[in-house]
This record gives sequence, C-alpha cells and structure tokens, in this order.
Amino acid sequence: MGKYKEINHQDIELKLGCDLAKYSTIKLSAKGNMAIVKSEDAIVYLIPLLKKKSLTFQIVGWGSNQVLTGEIDLYIKLELPQNREELKSLKDVYQLNASTSILSMVTTAKKLGLVGWDVLTGIPASLGGAICMNAGTSLGDIAPLVESVRVLTPDGKIIEKNLNTSDFQYRRNLFLETDEIILSAKIRHLGTDENLAEKINNYLDKRNQTQPLKTKNCGSVFKNNKPFIAGKIIDTCGLKGFGLENIHVSFMHANFIEHTGNGRAKEFKNMTDALIEEIERFSGQKFELEVKIV
Repeated sequence: MGKYKEINHQDIELKLGCDLAKYSTIKLSAKGNMAIVKSEDAIVYLIPLLKKKSLTFQIVGWGSNQVLTGEIDLYIKLELPQNREELKSLKDVYQLNASTSILSMVTTAKKLGLVGWDVLTGIPASLGGAICMNAGTSLGDIAPLVESVRVLTPDGKIIEKNLNTSDFQYRRNLFLETDEIILSAKIRHLGTDENLAEKINNYLDKRNQTQPLKTKNCGSVFKNNKPFIAGKIIDTCGLKGFGLENIHVSFMHANFIEHTGNGRAKEFKNMTDALIEEIERFSGQKFELEVKIV
C-alpha cells in the first residue's frame, strides 16, 4: 500500500496498479491507481488527505473525454448514490449529483419534454464531467442549464457557486479553482415541448449516421477553431485512417480517433502530436485538444 496505506474508508475501494483501460471509453491500456468513491462523505475524507500527502489526483467520471496515462498518483471515479426519484416528475429545477448520467437526463427530457436538455443527446458522460467541460453538441451546450454547483474545495469544505453562461467558454469552465470537485448541481430547463422526444430521436439517428458512437473512442479529439472545423480540416488534409496499428482517425468522422486493437495511452499521445503537426503544416491552423490526456 505504501503511500496509500492511510486511506481507510468503507466507501472507498482502492485498486492499485490496475489496468486503467476500463475506466475510459477509448479503453487504451495503462497501469495506474484507481479509487472508487461511493459517497460524499468519502470524497470529503479523501481529498484533504491526498493534498496533505502531496499526491496528485484526477476525477475520471465516465472517462468519455479522457485518455488515462497512469502518470497521476490516484485517479478517482465517483459513484455517488443516485436519486432516481428526482427525475420522475416535472420541476422547474432539478437537484442532481455529479454521478448522474447524461443518458438518464436525456431519457427524462424525452419523457417530460424538457427543452434545453436535448442538447446533451448522445453524450456518454456524467453530469459533473459535462459541466466541467461545458459539454454539448451541434444543438448547443450545457452552460445555460446550470443554475448552481456544490463544490468540494481541496481543504475539504463544501461551497455553492451560483452560475450563469459567463462562467463558461467553449468546452471549458471558468469557475472551478485548481483541484475543486463538483459534487452536485441545480439544473434548470428552458420550458417544455411535447414534440421533443421526436426531435431527440431524429438527432440521435443523425449522430449514429455521422459519428462512430459504437466504437471505442473518446469523442471529439480537437476543439474547433471557429470558423475552422477540426473534422473538416483533418478530412481535407487526407488524414482519415491515419494512425498506428491499434488506433486511427475514424473514416466516419475525422475528429474521432478509434481504438481497434490493444493500444496504449502513450500511443494516443504520439499520434495526436503528429496530427497537430501535420494539420498545422497543411492548413496553418493549430488545433487544441478537447480530450484530456491525464
């Protein structure tokens, strides 16, 4: 156990030296340390302890926009208890914990016609992760829906932050300080629409036709440099299919990288470095990663 021997809580499961592949959607192999945290009390206990011991940590969530390298001392997967009753009826504001799945929110949106929640269609993420990166689709992003967040500070305090759209930018937030963790959020909707379920189904059909949603990938790899669209630039460069034996640029959508073999996280970084260089050489545009390599 070494430096982790002081971690002793009934709601924390430590997995030291495990393969991190199953904790991200792209499933690249890397050895690392994982803590499965199953209650707020447990995460409030854990974070100050890690800070005291100067151990680095990273919240994983569903790992849908992350490549885990094993270079962080401890990865943390929050599995907070779900309050499924909260999503069963129409309300003005919903109090949801960070582990709430975006899929369950979209399912609720279809059932109750919650306008605004449809922008999250097809995003394989937890609510905390979606807020942290201001997740969205071509329909919009989550920022207008977030009324407030409860945040755990590195010294173990829980504070509430009231938010508006100025607290977000494209695929990032401006309100979290270093090592602060979202525990829960108050989420509004923008009215109701009885035809929303049909709109969501139609949009999901479109995504399934244009994006490799059923393969091992980490979602969009590069942020768009408006008006330059990353996928279109990569396609124009003739880089669909570019890659290594185990990972390659998707033939379906050029801003996705698919994992088809037994690839490792370090291969992904080497590949994205090469892509960034090739794209800049061809187009003059230097694209920033949307996926986090941690």
